[in-house]
Amino acid sequence: MNIILFGPPGAGKGTQAQQIVDKHNYFQLSTGDLLRDEVKKKTDLGKQIEEKISKGNFVSDEIVNELLKNTIKELKFRDRIIFDGYPRTIQQSKNLDIILKEFNQKIDLIISLHVPRDVIEKRIEGRVTCEKCNTTLNKFFNEKEIEMHPCGSDRFIRRKDDNSETLMNRYDIYTETTKPVIDFLAQKSFFHQIDGTLKIGEITNKIDTFINV
Repeated sequence: MNIILFGPPGAGKGTQAQQIVDKHNYFQLSTGDLLRDEVKKKTDLGKQIEEKISKGNFVSDEIVNELLKNTIKELKFRDRIIFDGYPRTIQQSKNLDIILKEFNQKIDLIISLHVPRDVIEKRIEGRVTCEKCNTTLNKFFNEKEIEMHPCGSDRFIRRKDDNSETLMNRYDIYTETTKPVIDFLAQKSFFHQIDGTLKIGEITNKIDTFINV
């Protein structure tokens, strides 16, 4: 079973992808990671990618397709790939179908984690970290845990990298650019939207029911 996993910044997509990798022995495929790995290898293709990125240009679908093929054809990943952050356009979705078909595979499950903008904002604004044990909690959602924290500390600070303006801008860009492809894929019978405001374990259980069908 090959899976596409969608989710805006702050939706917990990374957490759920890791759960699938750990529990079901999947390979998480991020096109960004593929591009960076190719650059590190200093291949001819990697040099092309580095040149485009250094000039601020987008890497073409043709190059991404070639990298996808190199991964999909690996027998150890056969029917065990989570496509993370890809496809981003309808054309990329069609390209992916063609590439998978070339290797006698297909997408079997599409999961979209839906979290409203105001909830994402609260997740970011409320995120605090314990100065003593480095545990991250949320002042809006974890009031009891903060009051009765196991390590005994009552010093919770806001991390400098929790820039709500930047993260909300990423959320808006994701929503705007991904909506067309999600609307397109939502027509598939194996597309499932999950409420991303549920507890992590509840979301994991829902995903597991689709994987274990």
